Amino acid sequence: MADRVSPKGAPWRNFYGRKAGKTLRDSQRGYLAEDLTALSPGAVDWEENPERVPLDMEGLFGGRPVWLEIGFGGGEHMVHQAALNPDVGIIGCEPFINGVAMLLGKIRQAGVDNVAVHPGDARDLFDVLPDGSIARAFLLYPDPWPKARHHRRRFVTPEHLEPLARVMAPGAILRVATDIEDYVRQTLEQVPRHGFRWLAERPGDWRAPWDDWHSTRYEQKALREGRRPHYLTFQRV
Repeated sequence: MADRVSPKGAPWRNFYGRKAGKTLRDSQRGYLAEDLTALSPGAVDWEENPERVPLDMEGLFGGRPVWLEIGFGGGEHMVHQAALNPDVGIIGCEPFINGVAMLLGKIRQAGVDNVAVHPGDARDLFDVLPDGSIARAFLLYPDPWPKARHHRRRFVTPEHLEPLARVMAPGAILRVATDIEDYVRQTLEQVPRHGFRWLAERPGDWRAPWDDWHSTRYEQKALREGRRPHYLTFQRV
């Protein structure tokens, strides 16, 4: 279904899920007030950039390859990758403000300087990312929306995968981690339909984590509750 358009020109996009949780600590409010603006990737919001002028990727990370983490949760994986790969820039998207505050604290602690943070909907960021500008993307333990009537809310749907494919460079890698078997099914059905090839050749390729993997708090919860993680690797073709 085509996006409806608001009077301000922005497409009407339903958002599902929480944008805020429990009360932030004083230190977390400080991170948001002091650090978030400086770490913004640029004019992403419609109010700031109604013409949807593409981001200046050269100016953002000085010409380094750019990776994207969609829904970074508490930020532990994103900061780990930033510290492990100082030669790349990483943009993280997360609408849940408590998670953004957690990430900012981890960035301070780790001292990494190759990150940018969009505290909002990934679809708005896709609007302003140049074609073929992303060299690697991560979708780690996305909201499973377990009820069948809510499966259209999952990230692995055309509404999200079409713009994701557009912004990823040929040969770019997409990593998806989930502990929900039906999410695996939908991922394997939908992602290859949108210009990606699944790289698995043997069971170990989806049962074992990546060599540079950093387990997240969501994965630890899944393991405690007896669910098996799946690690899916795709390549943009």
